[in-house]
Amino acid sequence: MNTSTKIQLSIPSHFNPKTVGKVWRVPYQQSATAAQAWAKQHDIKPASEDKTRICLLLIDVQNTFCIPEFELFVGGKSGTGAVDDNFRLCEFIYRNLGIITKIVPTLDTHTAMQIFHPIFWVNPAGEHPEPAATNIIPTDIEQGIWKVNPSVAFSLGLDYDFLEKHAYHYVKQLTQEGKYPLTVWPYHSMLGGIGHALVAAVEEAIFFHCIARHSQTQFEIKGNNPLTENYSVLRPEVLSGFDEHPIAQKNTSLIQHLLEFDAVIIAGQAKSHCVAWTIDDLLTEIRQVDSNLAKKVYLLEDCTSAVVVPGVVDYTEAANEAFQRFADAGMHVIKSSEFVC
Repeated sequence: MNTSTKIQLSIPSHFNPKTVGKVWRVPYQQSATAAQAWAKQHDIKPASEDKTRICLLLIDVQNTFCIPEFELFVGGKSGTGAVDDNFRLCEFIYRNLGIITKIVPTLDTHTAMQIFHPIFWVNPAGEHPEPAATNIIPTDIEQGIWKVNPSVAFSLGLDYDFLEKHAYHYVKQLTQEGKYPLTVWPYHSMLGGIGHALVAAVEEAIFFHCIARHSQTQFEIKGNNPLTENYSVLRPEVLSGFDEHPIAQKNTSLIQHLLEFDAVIIAGQAKSHCVAWTIDDLLTEIRQVDSNLAKKVYLLEDCTSAVVVPGVVDYTEAANEAFQRFADAGMHVIKSSEFVC
């Protein structure tokens, strides 16, 4: 990428950094009017005229991960990680409004009865596992520490014997494939709930881009399959069940779409989980086509943070090791202030 031929834009006056960590309603019509005027003032052309096509892939920039009082706030080492990340992300979008061709936000999307939520599992006393503090591994099921909740099978319309076999196969597959063990998470990103929504400040920036560039935002839903986790937007954690029938499929259309761009910029939450897994899957797909394509991927390291639960778990080192591996493969690990096309 040529990093010296395009002057970055200024930040529109409506952007208020103090609101990045808060929930509020985006004034769409007002924002649309402002975006149209902004495009005219700065001679911003429609995305259809871009000679160099750039995609901004935003992983799970949702209230549930990015607002401090919500369920799975990604505080990182600093304790304010996702809020700081999104401040820089909003500025990045506004400054590069004229060169970002398309924005693709992913939306982690859940209902209550999924394999990683407490209600899915019970112990012999009928108690559900403690969320965020419980990992379930094959020996836990073998020893009867945790089993599938029979009521969940009924609610999902599945045979209980089938669901038991699936759950055991699932946690074994995670172990065999070297993935994180099955973590029982707090209920989060609940479909229809406020936690599922994009962070308002980022949503406003995305909408502003959509109107100014005449470029439809492409929302990608992930994580709504009850039988598998879906950290990566490109594929579920486990593809097939114990009976070798598919559980879910790779997001082939998105993979192909991303590889068509001249550059793909990636940011979002969390660096150690959904961001790292998405990049890893993208790298796998790239290597099957042409390893040199990794050079078109840019990772905004100051717009993403690792999961850190003080005194419980810290995935910072694992996240940094993953990003180093991506850099070694040819991807560019940069700060948001360093990308100018």
